Amino acid sequence: MSDIKKVRVDKWLWTVRIFKSRTLSTKACKAGHVRIGEKVVKPSAFVFVDDPIYVKKNGFNLHFIIRGLLKSRVSATLAAECYTDKTPDEELNKYKSWFIGKAAPERREKGAGRPTKRERRDLEGFKDSQWWQNLEEE
Repeated sequence: MSDIKKVRVDKWLWTVRIFKSRTLSTKACKAGHVRIGEKVVKPSAFVFVDDPIYVKKNGFNLHFIIRGLLKSRVSATLAAECYTDKTPDEELNKYKSWFIGKAAPERREKGAGRPTKRERRDLEGFKDSQWWQNLEEE
C-alpha cells in the first residue's frame, strides 16, 4: 500500500478484485449497486481509508471497510489486506447454499460403451427436468 489519499470507487473495486474488470465495476456504480455509507455513488466518487462500502453483486449484499488504497491491480493476497469484509453471516450462508461447486461427471458401468442416441436424449431430458424444478422452487 502506498501513500495515496483518495481513489475513484470504480478503480478501487477493480484493484481489490471485487469485480473482474473496471468496466464491470463502473457499470455497477452507474446501476446504483454501490454505496459509500448510505449514499449511492457514481463511478467517479472518491473513497478514503476507513470508508464503509456496500456492493450489491449477483444478488448478494457485500459490505467492506476500506483499509488501504491501491494505484493498480495486485494479487489477491495483497488485495485482501486493503479491506475488511463485514458482510453479514446471512449473506455468506446465502452464497454457500447457492454455490454448488463443480459437479462430478456421470459415470457408466465399465464395458457399457457410449450411450446410444436414445439413452443420451433420456439423460438430457432427465437433467433438464431437474434444472427447471430447481428454478420453480426459487
